Amino acid sequence: MSTPVVVVVMGVAGAGKSTVATALAQQLGWEFQEGDDLHPSANIAKMAAGEPLTDDDRRPWLDQVRARIDQWLAAGTSGVVTCSALKRAYRDRLATDGVVFAVLHLDRATLAERLDRRSGHFMGAALLDSQLATYEPPTDDEPAVSIDADQDLDAIVDQLISRLHLTPAR
Repeated sequence: MSTPVVVVVMGVAGAGKSTVATALAQQLGWEFQEGDDLHPSANIAKMAAGEPLTDDDRRPWLDQVRARIDQWLAAGTSGVVTCSALKRAYRDRLATDGVVFAVLHLDRATLAERLDRRSGHFMGAALLDSQLATYEPPTDDEPAVSIDADQDLDAIVDQLISRLHLTPAR
């Protein structure tokens, strides 16, 4: 049996976390968890009202993401989960053996354009600047790879598979 891996696809709102993570999980034949679905309802209401989350707001959400990661790893299952993981402290809360972070980067204008086009999601463009101000890029001592998300989805997924040394499903 191979060692399980959990890829946390991270970045600010509009970076393409859900799209990339879904495609990556499908390509690998792994389980997928949309991290936004793990937010407490109070967080969703706050973001829908255009209010940024505080560290205290994020704590129960990060605990739920970590619980999902632990569940996969304990079962010997690999998975892909989305999580903004904007600060080092948040990533430290999620980090454990077997977890790697895939950082999606885009310029502010493209992020804003994507958020303006998005419908049916609680995270609006009004919170983009707050997220960009909060963001702390991963440092060299973190298990992370950075990818330019302003390219074809297949290219992003192929780069992640290659740079993380993963094996696609047959």
